[in-house]
Amino acid sequence: MPKSNNTSKTSDKNPKTSTATKESTKKSAKSATSTTSATLPPRYPTKQIFVGKVAIGGDAPISVQSMTFSKTKDIQATKEQIDRLALAGADIVRVAVHDLKDANALKELKSISPLPLVADIHFRYEYALIAAESVDCIRINPGNIGSKEKIQAVAKACNERGIPIRIGVNGGSLEKEFDIKYGATPTGMVQSALYNIKLLEDFGFDNIKVSLKASDTERTMSAYRQLRPLVCYPFHLGVTEAGTMFHSTIKSSMALGGLLMEGIGDTMRCSITGELENEIALARAILRYSGRQKQGITIISCPTCGRIEANLVEVVRAVESRISHITTPMQVSVMGCAVNALGEAKHADIAIAFGNKSGMIIKKGQILKKLPEAQLLEEFVAEVENLAQEMQEAQ
Repeated sequence: MPKSNNTSKTSDKNPKTSTATKESTKKSAKSATSTTSATLPPRYPTKQIFVGKVAIGGDAPISVQSMTFSKTKDIQATKEQIDRLALAGADIVRVAVHDLKDANALKELKSISPLPLVADIHFRYEYALIAAESVDCIRINPGNIGSKEKIQAVAKACNERGIPIRIGVNGGSLEKEFDIKYGATPTGMVQSALYNIKLLEDFGFDNIKVSLKASDTERTMSAYRQLRPLVCYPFHLGVTEAGTMFHSTIKSSMALGGLLMEGIGDTMRCSITGELENEIALARAILRYSGRQKQGITIISCPTCGRIEANLVEVVRAVESRISHITTPMQVSVMGCAVNALGEAKHADIAIAFGNKSGMIIKKGQILKKLPEAQLLEEFVAEVENLAQEMQEAQ
C-alpha cells in the first residue's frame, strides 16, 4: 500500500487548515487500524468529520448510505422511504433538491428523519444555501454548481452551521476545463477534486469528504487510488449509474470491495436501479466479505453436485431466512453431503451436513448431533441462535 502523506498538495497556502487536518489525522491514524484483520492492510488514516452524529473517517466504522427516489417536496413519501432505509440498516440518507419546493421541504423533513440528512445539489447553488439551514451535509457537483463566488457562498453557509460538504466528482460531468484537457478519465476526476479541495480550503473550509464516481469499475478504482495518497479527507465510495441488481452487485463488489480491501474508503453507497433495501444489503455484504465489518452471518455452502442428499438450494434459503436477524459475526456452513462436511466445518463456527435421510450438526469442528432429516433444520437454527448468544456473552 503506498504511503500517504496525509495532506493535500494543494493546501500549502493554507497553513491553518493543513495543521488542523494533520493533527486530526495523527489522532485517528492509530485507531483507524483497530478493526483490521491480520490479513488486511490498515485503512488509510483520514481526518474525521461528522454527518449528524455519524462519524466518517478516522477510527469510525465505515458507514452505509443510500438515496431516496421520491420527490423531496412530497414529505410523506420521502419520510416513508427514509424509514425503510433506517429499518434496512442505513446510517445516512441523501435526498435530491431539484427545485425550490424541495429545498423548502428540507427543514420539516429533517425534523422527522431518523437518519442524518444529506442534500444533493446540482446547478442551483441557492438551494444549497437554503439546505444548509437545516440538513447535516451538502453534496455539490463541482461540474455544474457554478462560479467560485457561488461555491464560496455555500462554504460560508456550511461553515456557519458546522456541516460538511461532499465534493462529489462525477466522471460524466466534469468541469469543462478538465474535460477538455483530460477527458472523462481518472486523471480528470482527480484534478477536479484537487482543484475544488483547494478552493474550499482557500475559503477557510476543511470540513470535507470526497467522492470520485464513474460508471465503470476501472475508472472508479483508478481515481480513488490516485487521489488517496494526496489528501487527508475521508472518501465516500461508489460506482455511479451501476445498473440493476445483477450489474451493480458485480461492479460494486469489484470496485468498492477491492478499494476497501486496500484500505481505501470511509463511507459508501451501492447504487442500484431497484429497491432501496437492496442497496443497504449489498453494501453490508461487501463490508463483511471485504473484512472491514465484523458483523452478521457469513454463509458457507457447497455447490450442487451428484453427491448431495437434500434439496440444498431450499435448505440454504431457509437457513438464511431464519438466521438473518443475527448480528453476531459467525461463519455458518451448510453442506449437502458428508464428503466435505467435516473438513469445511473446521473453518466454520457451526455447520449442518446432510446424509441419506439424515444428517449432523457440527459445532467448532466437533459433531454435536446426528438427527433424522426432518428434525435437522429446526435443531440447527436453535443451535445457531444458542451459539450466537454464547459468542455475544463472551465478548
